[in-house]
Amino acid sequence: MIIKLIQPKMNKRPMDTDLKTRMSPLLALLTITKMFYKEHKVIIENENIEEINYDAPADIIGITVTVDVMPRAIEIAKEFRNRGVPVVAGGIHITAYPDSSTAYFDAVCVEMAESTWPQIIDDLQNNSLKKLYRCKDGIRGDEIVSPAYDFIDKSKYLYTNIISTSRGCPFQCDFCYNSCEAYKKLYINRPVKNVIADIKALCTKHIMFIDDNFIGNPAWTKELLKAIKPLKLKWNAAVSVNIGNMLDLLDEMTDAGCQSLFIGFESLNEYAISNVHKGQNNVKKYANLVDEIHKRGIMINASFVFGLDGDDNTTFKTTLEWIVKNKIETVTSHILTPYPGTKVYDEFVKQKRIIDYDLSKYNTANVVYQPQNMTPQELYNGYIWIYKNVYSFKNILKRMPRSKKQWAPYLAFNFLYRKFGSMTEKFCDLISFNRIGKFAQWISYHIN
Repeated sequence: MIIKLIQPKMNKRPMDTDLKTRMSPLLALLTITKMFYKEHKVIIENENIEEINYDAPADIIGITVTVDVMPRAIEIAKEFRNRGVPVVAGGIHITAYPDSSTAYFDAVCVEMAESTWPQIIDDLQNNSLKKLYRCKDGIRGDEIVSPAYDFIDKSKYLYTNIISTSRGCPFQCDFCYNSCEAYKKLYINRPVKNVIADIKALCTKHIMFIDDNFIGNPAWTKELLKAIKPLKLKWNAAVSVNIGNMLDLLDEMTDAGCQSLFIGFESLNEYAISNVHKGQNNVKKYANLVDEIHKRGIMINASFVFGLDGDDNTTFKTTLEWIVKNKIETVTSHILTPYPGTKVYDEFVKQKRIIDYDLSKYNTANVVYQPQNMTPQELYNGYIWIYKNVYSFKNILKRMPRSKKQWAPYLAFNFLYRKFGSMTEKFCDLISFNRIGKFAQWISYHIN
């Protein structure tokens, strides 16, 4: 059997280049690949990199769907279905909002592939494909399948050294997919030995952990840190703000080679934070948290969501001043996006605040709802303004880390990825994305 797995082309945000689309392969498709590639022929086509081959033989198509690529996924599915090839859709948007998807695909799978795709393939072979496949009882951590790392074409990506140690998050913030019904109770860790096996399979000393929350289970995190410390890795991860209440864990992360942390600060407005039930965030403790992290030589990628109820057009200036004052190394900004299936979406629909239902715009770079205290244009302009000012020459220099060992990776990201990303993209086209990624890893690991 020929199984073709497709990642539809993403909609780039104003500050994105192909560096974003070529950052790393998608683990979801590699996980499905690992489940079947010994018995069946598996093909992965990433539309961000290559054109989809509609005419090549295939017995089934699997499409992974985030909300902003849903319209494109529907187009792709139509082309294959017109050729008589059945199409299955899965992914975070399908899981969060399955009822809106069944009309466009032969089948949809909700939640995790490990408990849905084996049945899909069996039913296809028996000519009994169903419309909906759902993970009924969840899965254990030891049932999570390792990605098919040996299947990756490394020349196509900046980084291939990505590992997931868990599924889900213990928190259910209203604007996050974890507030959806399917994800509310989902948080499981993989066995530490399985994570270590993945690290060794990658044959690298630089790892990107891509979990929603690397410290969702602190006791488990400590167990993993103990296991990776002898490996002398350099690594990055995403953690929640409550890491500030676990300084002993932060010390262990430092000792185990942590280089930088992605943290969802989201807002400096206490009302905005409490209104979306992000109880793990305490705005008054932000500055102290930043200081504790910086004291340990760890850099910060701070995430902010603009347009929460309580925000107004002064929010952008206030946030920029805080970012510069606290020398935040990198910033990821978002416009609040009411993802279908989340609590925010349900509330905005009831309040008749959704002003645009074009899902291709639901990529955190467009205003698709009516903000509470500003116009949609003011919110969009503020979002663009803060990106331009965070990455201005003046503010890049003002945010320079105090530790000289961080200067090289800091300047590389701020100038080569953000400020002059389009030029770096062209350079990558000439000598390959993977070579540039390896060079960046070498800098991160060898400069002390």
